[in-house]
Amino acid sequence: MPVNPELRGHVFAPLEPYLVGREKVREFANAVFATNPIHLDVEAARAAGYADVVAPPTFAVVVQERTLAQLLAVPDGGIDFSRVVHGDQRFRTTRPVVAGDELFAHLEVTAIKTLGAHSMITAETRVEDASGEHVVTAIATLVVRGDD
Repeated sequence: MPVNPELRGHVFAPLEPYLVGREKVREFANAVFATNPIHLDVEAARAAGYADVVAPPTFAVVVQERTLAQLLAVPDGGIDFSRVVHGDQRFRTTRPVVAGDELFAHLEVTAIKTLGAHSMITAETRVEDASGEHVVTAIATLVVRGDD
């Protein structure tokens, strides 16, 4: 089943807020080998002008993953997760994510392309803080492989 082209332009409902935890930031920093002390040490982060530890820039994928689950669950979307590979990931950041942030995210499908038997879906997750200010937009392109 090919990816449903009517998904293009679909905006999903915002999810429950994601509260950024200090230990989650530290775990993520360790996982991606981000060794800057502001990612691990509260005092280093505060000395640098932040309220708490600062998440590495790619931490936004943690929030984005929750929104992408909505896309993958669309019953008539034509997306077979067993055939999905991650094609591209980008971020447009306004400010760093910091432990203690309450983040609100919603996803929009911005493009669908068909390349032979394969489809490429680009989805943007806009992430805002509790005051409604933009924090980061995470842009993912998923490739859905066609039949072998």
